[in-house]
Amino acid sequence: MTGNTAGIEQVELGRGGPLVGVQGLGCMGMSEFYGDTDEAAARQTLDAALEAGVTLFDTADVYGRGANEEFLAPFVAAHRDRITLATKFAIERTDDPLYRGVRNDRAYIRGAVEDSLRRLGTDVIDLYYMHRRDPDVPLAESVGAMAELVQEGKVRHLGLSEVTGAELREAHAVHPIAALQSEWSLFSRDVERSAVGAATELGVAFVPYSPLGRGFLTGAFADASAELTADDFRQYQPRFTGDNAKTNGALLTPVREIAQARGATPAQIALAWVQQRAAVHGLTVVPIPGTRKPSRLAENTEATRITLTPAELSLLEPIAAGVAGDRYPDMSHTSAAREG
Repeated sequence: MTGNTAGIEQVELGRGGPLVGVQGLGCMGMSEFYGDTDEAAARQTLDAALEAGVTLFDTADVYGRGANEEFLAPFVAAHRDRITLATKFAIERTDDPLYRGVRNDRAYIRGAVEDSLRRLGTDVIDLYYMHRRDPDVPLAESVGAMAELVQEGKVRHLGLSEVTGAELREAHAVHPIAALQSEWSLFSRDVERSAVGAATELGVAFVPYSPLGRGFLTGAFADASAELTADDFRQYQPRFTGDNAKTNGALLTPVREIAQARGATPAQIALAWVQQRAAVHGLTVVPIPGTRKPSRLAENTEATRITLTPAELSLLEPIAAGVAGDRYPDMSHTSAAREG
């Protein structure tokens, strides 16, 4: 089911899910992880997104330890009937800035949703994701607890993040899953091993996060350790520093060449490639590039109108296989770590 608004195209987010703009907005960087934020510009970006037809706004309780949900609350209140609000639970933080735990048990889920509802200032979350999987907790327990939230009217639709195809099928058998959110880009294609096929089979929408390779695919920086601030977490991602960054930077040549020939930007080519996965794999794809600037928002949404040719796609196809370095220093909580 598709439709059109004054802005970007709309698509159904999973079978029976809400209609959303074919591109969403990742809000994480408005509060943390990518250095200092201009709050006024970030709020202008939210408004610009809605005006462009972006209706899926993505946050999580872990972003700023709740600060990002609180930041979004006034926007949510002003536009509640026009937006699809997505947030997540499962990543646990403490006062130790390097600590990341994962909780999927029923008691934790029930506490987490109440905290998110309070911070967001709403009585219902449109799409509630399990942010990461704890393999020690049965999926039936976690998804069963999430399903209770739907029955109670606190959540409308369920989502998962960074799960394998087998895990998605197992969860979907407990309660319908509307969306799977995992990293998917020209640099990160491990989800194509099993998760994409399962999503297609089940009618689950795919929501790629970091479709711009956390900015690296745009050419915004060439080496995180040399160019980004000390509080920017990209300094700790292996593929963005040192020899890995040099290797990966060389892979961007066809992206730049296609962009130049089309009068587009590298970001638009990278996003167009992700958007075109919908046609390639036969599923709904709604990437959520993050930005804090209205100008970048306009650039990103314009990419939804670009269709790459078979020749261009052929030039981009080898990139992922040449990428040096993992997505995270510790890959244990990604779907890639649990693939057979």
